[in-house]
Amino acid sequence: MKRETIIRSAVALLLAAAIAAGQQNKSAIAACSGGGKQAEETEQEALPKVKLGAAVREEVEQVETYTATVEAQVTNNIAPSMPVRIERINVEVGDRVSRGQALVQMDAASLRRQQLQMENLRADFRRIDELYKVGGVSRSQWEASKTSLDVSETAYRNLQRNTTLTSPISGVVTARNYDNGDMYNGAQPVLTVAQIQPVKLVINVSESQFTRITKGTKAEVELDVYPGETFEGTINLIHPTVNATTRTFAAEVRLPNADQRVRPGMFGRVKLNLGKTERIVVPDKAIIKQAGSGERYVYVCRDGRVLRRTVELGRRLGDRYELLSGLDGEADVVVDGQYQSAVKDSAQVEVVKN
Repeated sequence: MKRETIIRSAVALLLAAAIAAGQQNKSAIAACSGGGKQAEETEQEALPKVKLGAAVREEVEQVETYTATVEAQVTNNIAPSMPVRIERINVEVGDRVSRGQALVQMDAASLRRQQLQMENLRADFRRIDELYKVGGVSRSQWEASKTSLDVSETAYRNLQRNTTLTSPISGVVTARNYDNGDMYNGAQPVLTVAQIQPVKLVINVSESQFTRITKGTKAEVELDVYPGETFEGTINLIHPTVNATTRTFAAEVRLPNADQRVRPGMFGRVKLNLGKTERIVVPDKAIIKQAGSGERYVYVCRDGRVLRRTVELGRRLGDRYELLSGLDGEADVVVDGQYQSAVKDSAQVEVVKN
């Protein structure tokens, strides 16, 4: 009896253990089944979500910007043609001068000597001329006297120009290199006079624009010294040759500068409107800058996949950019979600409506 009781207890324990094991197996199976579904759902949810914008083709004004330094329209160095002592300088740096105004008085001793010689030769010629008329001297004597007088008069006029130095232009004195009483030695001019009404800026333009820039083309000039102001100018001169090294040609922009506020040496930016050209335009949010370099790119979305395209930017047009290269035609580009790690070239994405 006791033995039967022990056997029944053992059987009961075994049954209980079996039932418990079965329940654990069911739980494990259920857990595995549920985990598979969850993994499948997670895989589906892992597809990166992006929003798209439109890259469109449209006419864009081609505004080119160039940097340049303001130059005087004309610059003249005021100096005699020979070493001579400076008697008096009549102007200072910054003074405005008029064409023909006397600027420097050089020592006149040589001029006085030449004048005396010229007057003596003139008197001699008058005497010989009278004798020649009555046959008192030969033709060769008359010609020799006339030649000597002509040479002396030319030397006198030359000394006159080199004794009183005048300004050949109206402008402003930009340099003074000597003082009263100094000996002019030819190393530097006595004065420098610059014409600053008008002034000019020389820009270097790509040869691709050679046929689009003409004399008279309007230009807008902005100067760092006058922020927020724009000065109107025109293309006044186009150099006829292209630099073979830089592939550019020079063009001169003239500013009237009626109030003479613009001065040589000022730094400026010249804007030229070269008409309209058909370009691809994309939202600025689509542009991605490659870290560590100046490269820019966008993601084009086609059939649920994104394709990386390197682009060259042109002008910024409000909240869009003009593309100079990179996209051949209109397309859908990613404007939101492109910075996710899962978004890369040829990756699948889920497009979310805006």
